[in-house]
Amino acid sequence: MSISERIQKVSERFAQHDHWEDKYKELINFGKDLAELPDSDCSDKFKVKGCQSQVWLKPDYSGGVITFKANSDAVLVKGIVALIVEVYSGSTPKEVVETPPNFLKDLGITEHLSMNRTNGLASMIKQVQMYGLVYKSLSDRGVMNADSL
Repeated sequence: MSISERIQKVSERFAQHDHWEDKYKELINFGKDLAELPDSDCSDKFKVKGCQSQVWLKPDYSGGVITFKANSDAVLVKGIVALIVEVYSGSTPKEVVETPPNFLKDLGITEHLSMNRTNGLASMIKQVQMYGLVYKSLSDRGVMNADSL
């Protein structure tokens, strides 16, 4: 499934809800569906800087595709990072770099977040984009697999 198809799938899931409270619950459900990140990966190496809550984002680059795993100690933030993982995981580095997070605004998520949560979201997206750039650099040199950064 392409990144645009994943965005469409997520958009359809959120389109069922007209009110922020229902979208909020949907975000929490995304967090509940997030695969567990082993405690060994909840380290400073994968910690997202700039988030008020604890957030970890671990990339895996294999077969020319980036897969993200994540976790957070806050329920809503876990849902937000799960949404980001849902959209960007399974993408090539080029897709990650070339896909801005406009879908978050389109879903109506960014307009209801506090300033701290908005800053944290920006830090998560920045981290995803940074991983995308690093792996794109490797991909441009023909490297299709790499250990986590």
